Amino acid sequence: MSEVSLFIEDTAIKVMVTRGRRVEKWASLPLEPGLVSDGLILDESQVAGKLRGLFKQQKIGAKKVTAGLSGLNSIYRLISLPELPAAILPEAVNQEAARIVPAPLEQFYLSYQTIPAPPGETGVFLAAFPQNTADALFKTLSKAGIKASTMDLAPLALCRTVDAPEAIIIDARSAGLDIAILVDRVPQVIRSFSLPGEAESLAERMQTITEELERTIAFYNSGHQDKPLPPATPIFVSGDLAEAPESWMLLAGSKDTSVSELPSPMQAPEDFDASQFMINIGLSLKNLPPEKEGSFSLVNFNALPESEKPRGISLARIFTPVGIVIGIGLVFWLWLQVQDIRTENEALRSQVNVNQSLIPQQREEIAALNEDVAAIEPQIAPLEAKAGIFTSTAANLDANRSQINRDLSGIVGLMPDDVDLTGINHSGPRVIVTGTAPEEDDIFQYARNLRSSGRYSGVIVSSIIADYKEVLEDEEIEQIMVYDFTFLIITTAAE
Repeated sequence: MSEVSLFIEDTAIKVMVTRGRRVEKWASLPLEPGLVSDGLILDESQVAGKLRGLFKQQKIGAKKVTAGLSGLNSIYRLISLPELPAAILPEAVNQEAARIVPAPLEQFYLSYQTIPAPPGETGVFLAAFPQNTADALFKTLSKAGIKASTMDLAPLALCRTVDAPEAIIIDARSAGLDIAILVDRVPQVIRSFSLPGEAESLAERMQTITEELERTIAFYNSGHQDKPLPPATPIFVSGDLAEAPESWMLLAGSKDTSVSELPSPMQAPEDFDASQFMINIGLSLKNLPPEKEGSFSLVNFNALPESEKPRGISLARIFTPVGIVIGIGLVFWLWLQVQDIRTENEALRSQVNVNQSLIPQQREEIAALNEDVAAIEPQIAPLEAKAGIFTSTAANLDANRSQINRDLSGIVGLMPDDVDLTGINHSGPRVIVTGTAPEEDDIFQYARNLRSSGRYSGVIVSSIIADYKEVLEDEEIEQIMVYDFTFLIITTAAE
């Protein structure tokens, strides 16, 4: 059976038809500027019309597709929860997401998947992506007469194409950049960026790409100081980078690592440029059984919101009317039985003495019921113990949330006016804070404020990197120096 994968990026619509692990058909349709920006479809009607035309031109009759969504403005987290029953896991994940996602959850859709974890813990890979971007995609597909049966985020689709337990993946397109670090077959860090306009060449964008790569690796290592990323971790590239091998040495830098084009796990004709369709390839692999041998990504969930998932046949819809009819018949039958019982009671009133002989038998039945109760009572205590565990877990989560709120209020409240925060990652007693400031003195003043507050047992300035950004001054664009910084803050124990 053929599968159709669809990815709409800022500058093009890319569609691919596969059968099993073989590419049968592919096409790319350029998009004019302004139709899609940062993954968000701005003109749904025009893009829908182009979709219809592309499907008609390529003679693609399928009305259901596996859709890709841009990773821009999405959030990915690895969560460790206590070992929980499956029935309460969704609520626990939502509560944790409300704590760690630095924006109102009402603006995001959530998708997650359990991953391997130590005994006694539940590992969860969580993705939160903007509702407005996803909703615009669904509306556009609907206007084109197409429906998404499965959806995935572009960076996760890229990770699914890599046959390596540890790897760095870089996909550079004319308007976007995705960088992912894969460790133990699980995406550990994913970062997506908008790149300057397509007028800039790849050479002009290489400095941005290499800087973001270095920051991504530094961010991973800061959170895994006991086991940093090995210097020889292979780097795989796709998109525009795959066509410029002369730029790969800039990515490797001084590290003893290999840089190569991301190989396609699909069979395809010789004229198929896999590097330009890697996201589509990852989407096509979603619905295929995993390879018996290989080290591909363990993360593979359907990111479609519940409201967009295909609805199966509901047994409740079939049996509810039947149940109503049966219920009415049962009630009528019971009414007839009551009438019969009333008649029998009138006749039995004269036989009260005879019925007294039934009392010993009833006593025996009561004794049997008491034995059943005695057998059930020992099962109550374990259930109460489990309930106590859940109550204790909820109390611990509330206590941790209160401590985190105190930590974050101090981190934000003690910030100098000229300092801007770009990220706060709170993990147990460790908080990683990133931001920018116009002067190094502002950064050191911020660190002194945190240390002198007495709220934290340690404040470490992990890095300060000078950078330039463009600002509009008197109708002219000027470059000013800013400083990106990273703090590692060790919090005090909860009171």
